Amino acid sequence: MASMATCFTLPPNPRHLLVFKPAILPNRSQTSNFPGAASRVPQSRASAPVVRASIAAIRPGGAVESDKLPSDVRKRAMDAVDACGRRVTVGDVAGRAGLKLHEAQNALQSLASDTQGFLEVSDEGDVLYVFPRDYRAKLVGRSFIMRVEPLLEKAKARAEYLARVSFGTTLIASIILVFAAILVALIAIALNENVDVIPSTSSTSSFASGGSSYRTSYDYSIDVFPSCRTEVYRKQKEKPQTDAGTLKFGESFFSFVFGDGDPNRGIEEKRWKMIGNYISSNGGVVAAEELAPYLDIETTGDTLTDEAYILPVLSRYEGQPLIDEEGNILYQFPSLQRTASRKMRICPEIVGEADKIFKEEKWQFSKTSIAKRAMVVGLGGLNLFGVLILRGLLKDPIVAQVGFIKFITSINLLLQIYAGFFFVIPLFRWFVLLKTNADIEKRNQARQQFAQDIELPDLSLRRKLLSARNMAQRIVIGLDRIVYSSRKDLFEQELDRGFQQIDKS
Repeated sequence: MASMATCFTLPPNPRHLLVFKPAILPNRSQTSNFPGAASRVPQSRASAPVVRASIAAIRPGGAVESDKLPSDVRKRAMDAVDACGRRVTVGDVAGRAGLKLHEAQNALQSLASDTQGFLEVSDEGDVLYVFPRDYRAKLVGRSFIMRVEPLLEKAKARAEYLARVSFGTTLIASIILVFAAILVALIAIALNENVDVIPSTSSTSSFASGGSSYRTSYDYSIDVFPSCRTEVYRKQKEKPQTDAGTLKFGESFFSFVFGDGDPNRGIEEKRWKMIGNYISSNGGVVAAEELAPYLDIETTGDTLTDEAYILPVLSRYEGQPLIDEEGNILYQFPSLQRTASRKMRICPEIVGEADKIFKEEKWQFSKTSIAKRAMVVGLGGLNLFGVLILRGLLKDPIVAQVGFIKFITSINLLLQIYAGFFFVIPLFRWFVLLKTNADIEKRNQARQQFAQDIELPDLSLRRKLLSARNMAQRIVIGLDRIVYSSRKDLFEQELDRGFQQIDKS
């Protein structure tokens, strides 16, 4: 029986890397580099990857390796570690978190070095990462970035809320400035023409000049906003508060103009989680047609004869094609076949409806209610109307001499741009969303069709799926298959192994 030697190389410079290499030896007579420790490891059938852990990361005051990871990758890897019971392989984390294999491996190595985790090696060279129960607390205690991240996220959310509300506040301020300027301009014109402006309780006032007269409304600058506010309050009291999830009125202005953000934010993470879980639960061997309901394929029919659409999956999870006895092309993912968790079963007969198809959400023009949207449009239209009236009044040289009007003139261009884009941007978004939602609907229908083909396969596809299920395997690496653990000294492990062999004999 061949044997495996476990070698640690420690360079003089402590900042260099600690290299852990399980190497396959040609014969049993070769021994470990540690004195008195004979290797009795069975022959490995799979080459184990080289595991490197930075020594500087575990030294007191050293750098925190996990801080070098992208925040999203670190969080997803930690969630996967918790879900798998804190004893995982690279394939467990990659499949459950939807990460690339090298991303999962880098994340596990960094987390293990920062939280005093340890490694286990199986008799076939598989490397497992084991974390203590309090590894999150240890990581937060060492990482300043992780302690600050929640505060930054709260500050970001607060800033986004203030930005949305301030956009509506700007509209109200614009309306007040515009109509105040109109009132001042009209008074200035009236005074210049030596016309007495006598406020009265009547609804109109008369201005005479050169024998001609005209009547204009006098209450336009008085009752506009109070009446609007009174109407809003009245409607809010009459309307039962059943839509607790709707936006507040202050946010409705921003929502109408710019929308409410991408409804499919984080959907790629969800897509790769679904694909990884599907492959793992089916024993690491699948047909290309099984993954079609999760990918972006806009056409059906002849598209499935060309299986190039599966290349991103092969690249992400390091899959490889297989040919069965009937000449069908299947795809195997060795890293997703080896696990330290017994929770997932091979080829579950029933998969949740949500996991059978990947669906994109359509974009909404605005999440505001119809009543609030109508009020926003009304206020925006009122502001645009006032800007147009003010534009004509500012051409009068008499009006331009008033101090307040000079200020309005300096910001008049901004007022016009704001009033115009308040409707131009939503109109542009409307046409864009029509095209975007049509494309989303087309992709969703294609995925739905692929899912139906898997549910009701024809004879050739049925035999192909059956062949994939027969070739599937899920290797659970239990404690009985561990031949090395970094938790114990190598010499101690050799003694324990020797006593176990004596007990068996």
